[in-house]
Amino acid sequence: MSPHNKIKVLIVDDSAIVRSTLAEILAADPEIEVMDTAQDPFVAAQKMKSGLPDVITLDVEMPKMDGITFLQKIMSQRPLPVVICSSLAGKGSETALRALEYGAVEIIEKPRVGTKQFLLEAGIMICDKVKAASQAKLTMRSTRRRVVQPKLSADAMLAAPSFASRAMVKTTECIVAVGASTGGTEALRIFLQALPKDAPGIVIVQHMPENFTSAFADRLNGLCQVEVKEASDGDSVLRGRALIAPGNHHMLLKRSGARYYVEVKDGPLVNRHRPSVDILFRSTARYAGANAIGVIMTGMGDDGARGLLEMKQCQAPTIAQDEASCVVFGMPQEAIKLGAADRILPLEAIAPAVLRLSIE
Repeated sequence: MSPHNKIKVLIVDDSAIVRSTLAEILAADPEIEVMDTAQDPFVAAQKMKSGLPDVITLDVEMPKMDGITFLQKIMSQRPLPVVICSSLAGKGSETALRALEYGAVEIIEKPRVGTKQFLLEAGIMICDKVKAASQAKLTMRSTRRRVVQPKLSADAMLAAPSFASRAMVKTTECIVAVGASTGGTEALRIFLQALPKDAPGIVIVQHMPENFTSAFADRLNGLCQVEVKEASDGDSVLRGRALIAPGNHHMLLKRSGARYYVEVKDGPLVNRHRPSVDILFRSTARYAGANAIGVIMTGMGDDGARGLLEMKQCQAPTIAQDEASCVVFGMPQEAIKLGAADRILPLEAIAPAVLRLSIE
């Protein structure tokens, strides 16, 4: 990639260690350039006078001005893609969710001391989220390459369903499987708020760090007619309930007799994500077949595209969010390219479509 086309990043964090670690991780990606670093929002604002970055990584708790206030100023004066960098401590989860409401595009976990494997996984995730943020549509409110892990498919966790022997008895209960990433926190809110309290059971993978999904689910539970909760291993998938995969754990749909439930488990990164949408969709294809509806929403990359195709091949109706209503069109676009989507709909039309399909 030409130096002129690299994604320019401004790192804003009061910790010198975090600034240097983030700078090292980002600079190692050939598509990213660390434009500068700043220890607080006032220094950042001064540095932005000489040139605007493509993406800002922003700490929440800083001296002189907190990150949330700075975020609000950015989004009200000159919207730029902002990635919140949080330590995930306690109330920080709620603060970061508030940042998403104010216009932050993504959340990443601050680099922390750990094993080489953890830092490698974190580095890939951080770069991916910065790249996703650089593509976001916003509105007013060293060249050295890293050794990258192989990009694993859903085969690493679960064998593909056998379409030749997919005789799945049609049941009265319908399962809705939803996958989302960048921009998905707001898309899921709009989708879930549009559903009645007796909506079909819903299982969701939203790419989100560990410790955030519980607060995210609690927030949605207070806004929606359906019950929304972070999934626990063995939770039943029930009418009027939406289960969100916990951060850093895969979630699979399972079936025992007439009962659907979820399995929450560890495992390798799949499509560089844990949880992975492909894992959820593949398990839904295998255990629910035509009794399910698949929905893929805004997000960068291709996680979920192949899984949605597998759901379609098992006779499940499938929906992809349209480009105009996506923050990042990557995941739906990849699913559409594979021919995995029966319907391409704007965000506001997805919930009504799901309700119609669930009774057909």
